[in-house]
Amino acid sequence: MQYPMADHLAYVILTPYTLLKSRTGGILARLMTRTGLELVAARMFAPSQALTEAYADQIVSARDPQDRRIQELIRDYVLQNLGPHPVNGTRRRVMVLVFRGDDAVRKIRSVVGSFTGAPSGGETIRDSYGDLVLDERGAVRYFEPAVLAAPNPEDAAIKLKLWARFSASDGGLLERAIDYPMGVQPERTLVLIKPDNFRFPSGRPGNVIDFLSRTGLYIVAIKVHRMSVADAVEFYGPVREILRTRLHDMVGRRAGMAVEKEFGFELGPERTNQLGQLLCPAFGDFQFENIVQFMSGVRPSKCPPERMTEPGTEKSVALVYEGPEAVRKIRDVLGPTDPSQAPPGSIRREFGSSVMVNAAHASDSPENALREMTILRLGQENVFEKVVGDFYGGS
Repeated sequence: MQYPMADHLAYVILTPYTLLKSRTGGILARLMTRTGLELVAARMFAPSQALTEAYADQIVSARDPQDRRIQELIRDYVLQNLGPHPVNGTRRRVMVLVFRGDDAVRKIRSVVGSFTGAPSGGETIRDSYGDLVLDERGAVRYFEPAVLAAPNPEDAAIKLKLWARFSASDGGLLERAIDYPMGVQPERTLVLIKPDNFRFPSGRPGNVIDFLSRTGLYIVAIKVHRMSVADAVEFYGPVREILRTRLHDMVGRRAGMAVEKEFGFELGPERTNQLGQLLCPAFGDFQFENIVQFMSGVRPSKCPPERMTEPGTEKSVALVYEGPEAVRKIRDVLGPTDPSQAPPGSIRREFGSSVMVNAAHASDSPENALREMTILRLGQENVFEKVVGDFYGGS
C-alpha cells in the first residue's frame, strides 16, 4: 500500500473494562469505517507495573489540547486499572491496535473523542462507551475512558516506542489472564478473520468480532498476519486430501453434465463414477491452489521456492479465544462452511458468499487450535514490535 507524505502511526488502547464488556468489535468497526486507515498491528498486553507507570508518566502533557484535569484523570485511571491487581497480582488484559495512514493520529483522535463535561449524543467512541460522572459539586464520581489514544504524532511516537519496548515481556499470547471458578476447564481456539474482510476499510472485521462476543469467551491474543504461501499450504494441508479424495461424486456429476452438453450423450452411472475418480485429484489440487491464493495472494505453483516463506499480500486477523467449550461456542456462532447452509444470525450467513469466501475460519478441536496457532506463530512472532521499529527506524 502506498502512503502519502503525512504518513503517521496511531494507536488505540482498549481498556480492561472495555474488553470485559465485549465492546471490542463495535469500537474496531467505528475506527475502520470512520478513519479509512489501515490496521497494521494488534497485540494483547498484560501490563506490568513498570509498563503501567512508564505509560502513566507520559500522559499529562502540554502538547495535549485536552483539559489538564482530564489528562490527570486518565493518568490516575491508568495507574489504578491497567497494572496488576493490587490485591491478588492478577494481570489485566489490554488490547493495543495500531493504524497507519495519512494524518492517522488526528483521524483516530477525532473518532475517539474527548471528555468535555457537556451532554453527548454518541458521536464519538467515548460518547458511546466512556463515562465521566460528576456530583453536584463537580467532583468525579465515576470515570471510564473506554479507550486511550495519543493527541499528536510526537506523543504517538513516544508511547508506541514504549509499548513496543515492553511488547515481548508484557504482551503476546496471554497466560493465566482470566480467573475461572473452581472446577471450570477452559479451552483455547483460533479464529482467523479472512482477507475478504480487508479488501477496503469497512466495519466487517469489527462486526465479526462483535458476533463472537456473544459466546462470553475472552480474547487472549490478537495478531495482524499476512500468510506466506508456506503458511497457507501448511495451515490448509489437511483440507487438501479431502478435496482430492472425497469429492468424486460431485466432480463426476459435473463432468458428466459437461460431457452430455458437449457431445449429446449420457455416460451412465458407472462411467460417471469412473470419471469422478479420475478427475477428483486434479480438481482437489486446483481448489487447494485457489484457497492458498485467496489466503496468501499467490498460487503455490506460481511461487518461486525462495519466496515461499515471505509474507503474502493478503491480510488476516488472528484471534485466540479462551473459556469453557471455546471450540464449540465459536463454531456455533460461525456457522457451517457453506454460507448458504448457515442459519440466520451466524457469521457466515451474514458475511460469507461462498465455501471459500466465508468470512472467517475457526479451529474444529483444541488440538487443531494449537497446531494452527503454531503455524501462525502466535506467541512467538512480534509483529507489533517490528511495525513500530520499522516505522520509526529504531530511533
